[in-house]
Amino acid sequence: MAVWLMSFPAFACLLALLALVESAWRWCTGLGLFPWLRRRTGPSLSSIAFDEFTAVVNGNKTAELEQRRVELLRRDDESDGAPPRSSVDLSKGTAFIVCPGPQEADGGSASPSS
Repeated sequence: MAVWLMSFPAFACLLALLALVESAWRWCTGLGLFPWLRRRTGPSLSSIAFDEFTAVVNGNKTAELEQRRVELLRRDDESDGAPPRSSVDLSKGTAFIVCPGPQEADGGSASPSS
């Protein structure tokens, strides 16, 4: 019995029990179990624990978790990615509005007619 309690499956069962208790507590109170997790939004302790548990079992999860951390720290600029569309400059009091052309209105899949 003592050997099973120190095993990996016992840890997985304990983690599932923790998730069940925390979910019930959040459902009743709307808050986390621990003082540093008392906010109503954000990840719960059990979801963080399951992520780390999965990272131990699956090496790809480690890379995914690191990518999430990097994306949280990275600034998201309006000019990055897609071409600029409509914009509003509050300091100058101007608005720049781009209306979609005939090809953009139907998703850009308009074929030229012959």
